[in-house]
Amino acid sequence: MKPRVLGAAAAIGALTLDQLSKALVIDGLGMDARDPIALTPFLNLALRWNHGISFSLLQQDTPLGRLVLIGFALAATAFLSVWLWRTQDWLAAVALGAIIGGALGNGLDRLVHGAVADFLDLHLFGRNLFVFNIADAAINLGVGLLLLDAALGAKWRPATPKP
Repeated sequence: MKPRVLGAAAAIGALTLDQLSKALVIDGLGMDARDPIALTPFLNLALRWNHGISFSLLQQDTPLGRLVLIGFALAATAFLSVWLWRTQDWLAAVALGAIIGGALGNGLDRLVHGAVADFLDLHLFGRNLFVFNIADAAINLGVGLLLLDAALGAKWRPATPKP
């Protein structure tokens, strides 16, 4: 299997898990009309609509602002897709696929709902740390894997089989 196929599978997997989890939280559990549900002492299900980017930065409540954020997500996805297409590295391919799937998941939320559905509320000692979703987790995992790949360098990688 070529790295780009593995990366595409990672993107489809991340996008699918993200959208299924959001459908469950929004439609299945009706979290818009419910109080938070405690999953653990530090994690709740609590639907929050994020009109910005990570950590609710750059809040965009206007249609133009949402289009700018959707455009940014599409541009980033295009850039990362070209990188994925060209990579011969399996770890980088999975990482790029995770980021692409996450970006598409959050972009789709903006298009359909006008905001990103965040629902995993992480808190500790009475302080809310942040609320995120599966797409955010995929993006962070992908970035972490890219950093790991860069830190380990080419020496650790197995040789890529020739077609």
